[in-house]
Amino acid sequence: MNITIYDVAREANVSMATVSRVVNGNPNVKPATRKKVLEVIERLGYRPNAVARGLASKKTTTVGVIIPDISNIFFAELARGIEDIATMYKYNIILSNSDQNKEKELHLLNTMLGKQVDGIVFMSGNISEEHVAEFERSPVPIVLAGSVEPLNKIPSVNINYRQAAFDATTEFIEKGHENIAFVIGPLHNPINSEQKLNGYKDALEKAGLPFNEEYVFEGDYTYDSGIEAWQKFSTLENRPTAVYVGSDEMALGVVHGAQDEGLNIPDQVEIITSDNTRLAQMVRPQLTSVVQPLYDIGAVAMRLLTKYMNKEKVSDNIVILPHRIEHRSSTK
Repeated sequence: MNITIYDVAREANVSMATVSRVVNGNPNVKPATRKKVLEVIERLGYRPNAVARGLASKKTTTVGVIIPDISNIFFAELARGIEDIATMYKYNIILSNSDQNKEKELHLLNTMLGKQVDGIVFMSGNISEEHVAEFERSPVPIVLAGSVEPLNKIPSVNINYRQAAFDATTEFIEKGHENIAFVIGPLHNPINSEQKLNGYKDALEKAGLPFNEEYVFEGDYTYDSGIEAWQKFSTLENRPTAVYVGSDEMALGVVHGAQDEGLNIPDQVEIITSDNTRLAQMVRPQLTSVVQPLYDIGAVAMRLLTKYMNKEKVSDNIVILPHRIEHRSSTK
């Protein structure tokens, strides 16, 4: 049952005009009255309805998409998959950038709900308990794309990131490498700290190789952090002969950092990246990459959302898509 402004006014024993003023931030409301109205809004879970009250269905055929950074090619390819499937099912998209900021993510979530979207596709590097609490309160379905929620309470679409890191590291090991470095994204992101890093460690342990913290560099997905990673590795007594990199942009930095020292790739250093965006083929040598089906992750997440919005049967709310390694010129 949708809570209306009338329900809030009745429960708070004020006029609908007073509720409207509180919701819209009008200063002409007594502090005690404002406090009482806000408490009722919180308790009832009321959100302002941006849809015309005369719409009997209360459906907007609009889906909210909250994405960290649309200018990042990784998220752009995910968003394309979402958009194409949304169009196929005749949904419009409202797209917002969250800049990987938790407060902004939660604000955008409530803004989307205030616009009465029919569902939300949500992407974030770190799904906190606070996020999950908001998702569970949501009156519309929410699906995660390329984002992991540890307890699997929220529907999501991903690959097996731990296995992917294991596979890439194992490929180096099978070629005889022992000094294998890992340039990873921010470790506050569970995909990096709990899945990719552990996959890397799993492969080393299985091969009987020691884990060396000096070979792990925490970057921030940028080209500059890839440059910095190689600069750090180049100072080590036993420099790495192979590097697994957690994003294509960082991988370009590693490549150029090594080349600036006159090293040949792949003869002296082999490199595997992990996104397989267009960047992997725009550098020389072209990068061997774990293939994350970015477009498919977005498309499947949107299709899953349409099922929830239309109350179709969902057999599996946690979807793991296959990955593979695409071999190019940065490995022998």
